[in-house]
Order: sequence, then structure tokens, then C-alpha cells
Amino acid sequence: MKILVLNAGSSTQKSCLYDITGDIPFSPPAPLWEGKVDWSHHQGVAEIQVETATGEKFTEKIATDSQSQVMARLLNTISEGSTKVINQSEIDVVGHRVVHGGKNYRESVVITPEVKNAIANLATLAPAHNPVNLAGIEAVEELLGVTQVAVFDTAFHRNMPDAAAIYPGPYNWVEQDIIRYGFHGISHQYCAERAAEILGKDLQSLRLINCHLGNGCSLAAIKNGCSIDTTMGFTPLDGLMMGSRSGSVDPGILIYLLQQKDCTVEQLYNVLNKASGLNGISGISSDMRQIKAAISQGNERAQLALDIYIHRLRSYIGAMLASLGGLDALVFTAGVGENSPEIRQAACQPFEFLGVKIDSSKNISKPIDKDIATTDSAVRVLVIHTQEDWQIARECYKFV
Repeated sequence: MKILVLNAGSSTQKSCLYDITGDIPFSPPAPLWEGKVDWSHHQGVAEIQVETATGEKFTEKIATDSQSQVMARLLNTISEGSTKVINQSEIDVVGHRVVHGGKNYRESVVITPEVKNAIANLATLAPAHNPVNLAGIEAVEELLGVTQVAVFDTAFHRNMPDAAAIYPGPYNWVEQDIIRYGFHGISHQYCAERAAEILGKDLQSLRLINCHLGNGCSLAAIKNGCSIDTTMGFTPLDGLMMGSRSGSVDPGILIYLLQQKDCTVEQLYNVLNKASGLNGISGISSDMRQIKAAISQGNERAQLALDIYIHRLRSYIGAMLASLGGLDALVFTAGVGENSPEIRQAACQPFEFLGVKIDSSKNISKPIDKDIATTDSAVRVLVIHTQEDWQIARECYKFV
């Protein structure tokens, strides 16, 4: 079975082509073909990069904003030139990461006109993602005409208990679908299942805290294989301090800025999403690597940004711990979670009273899909390379 996965972001798109023979394995095979499109470097210019499993590479720049035109060129590299791996007609199904599925989609679904309308209507809740997700769906519809599957980032969290999902505002918020949806669900689901495999345990028996720490950050408390609490909320802006997003702040601050400082809604949106977090406090960057480099040169604001980041990470781990009533494993994933031993050490340090012990040598050895806790630690500490694209492919496999 040939499964094409499209993982579209606001300024980039990753694509993978998998060839599955027989039953689908849990561990991902190497993709036959990988493609990436990046619009972030030059406005109106799409940079295409392609690589095959045999090492063939292709790069090209196209002066266009047309998703359909770029998708056509990208798909052509699957079946033409030095990067040809199959004919396009051999693709059986295409899976899409869709950021917001709203209240009605609790699992992945085959894409129909009704599903497309829902994705479009939810664009107000995920304006940077749902429209590009939909554009990718429509481009594939035009070019390939095969079965397409929507894999929602919110679906994994949709069975959270009401006490965790409902905000303490007026009850008519619930009637307006203003609830905590949670995000990074594809990553959280994959990492939970991978954690059980690494530990040799039944996922249904485990209490896990997943720490997805990238440019966007969220935690998920997972019990019996289900998300029972998470840090992101109605939008991906809630919860932890992130690269350029504020995370949770006193809503009174927002009212004050709107009323007293002549701040527009658009300005407030940009401040909270693009000029806050590590970037806003440090004044340097949203990239943790650059924050650390500035700290090494004595930059006090960079140090403050890191201190706030760690404080809030510890605080929310404690909140997730309370929801679970205990902990079997703490999981770190995504760019910062996978690559920063200092963040992992700092996050675990306050929980030594629970018996959480990190093996320092394992922690600094660039672990991937490894347990870095000491042998006598009461809680396992895992570093897992998140595989969202493969999780999407696994979801697609169920439908074909």
C-alpha cells in the first residue's frame, strides 16, 4: 500500500511517501520519498526540496503562492526525473494533518464535502493552519482523485473529562463550543504508544506525562491510553511559555491593553502569538539554541527567558501529575524535548521527592527512543523522537 502524508504548516509543508506491505508495523520504515516546501525565506517564492530513500535529491524555487501549482510540481517528482519512485496512479491514500477538528471529530475520518466544510468553518480557531490544510486537500483532490483522510490534532484530546475540558466562564460558552480542545494530539498519541512499546508495558496500565517541547509547547496527561488533561486549550495559545507565544496569561491584562493602551485586536493577536514567549522576553529569538548561546555570553534577558520557561514547565508538569494521581513515565519529545539535556534535567529536578532520577550520562548522550532514568528511579524518563507523519500513515491504513 502506498500512503502519501501531507503535514502542512503556516509557512512550510512536509510530505512523505510510505510503502507498506502486509500488516502495518509500529516502528516507521524509511519513506520511499520525502518532500519539503518552504515559503518562509522569500515572499511569493516556494522552495522545494526532495530526497528519496536511495539518496537522490532535487531542489527548485518556484515564484508562486499557488498551493495547487506547488503541489503539482512536488507530486511530479514522485513519478518523474531522478527522484522517481513510483507512478502517481499507484498512490492508494493521502493523509493530512488537520490542526483543528472542533467538537465533532473525535477520530480520523475519510474526507468528504461535509468534512471539508467543517475544516473551513473552523479556520477562525486555527487561522494559520486550517486554511492551508484545506488548500492541500483541494490540490490533491484536483491532481490525484484518491481517498483522502483527515487526521485531526485535536482528536486525541476529545474524550477529556468535562472538568478538564470546560472553562469556568458562563455555561453558554459550552453551547458556543468554547471549550478546551488541546493540540499536538498526533504527537501525543504516537509518543504514548511508543512509550508503552519501549517500556514493554500495556498502554492501558500506564500513567504518562508527555512533554511536547518545540517552538509550540504542550503537555498531555495520559491515563489508560487516553488524554485526560492537557495545557493547550480553545486555541494553541494557551498553557506553556513557547518560542514566540505567551502561553497562559491573566485575561485581565488583555482587557487592560484593549481599554487603556489603544491596542487593537490585531495588534494583541500579533503580540501574544509572535512577540511573546522566549522571543518576547529575551528580545533575541524564539529558538532555544540561540537563547542558550546568548546566556553563555552573559545576556540577562536570555537567562530570564529560560528561567520563566523552566518555571512554567515545572508548574504544568505538577498540574498534570495531580490530574493523573501518580506517574509511571515522563516523556520528552519535539525539538527542545529531544535535543536539550539541560531542559530535561531542570524539568525533572523538583520531582526528585517522587523518586524521579535522571542518569546524567544517558541524558547527555543524544538519546533517541531511550529511557534516561537511573535503574532505581521510581519514574521512568523517556526521550522519544516524535513521528507525526508515520502516525498519520498508520491512521490512513485503517481506511484502505
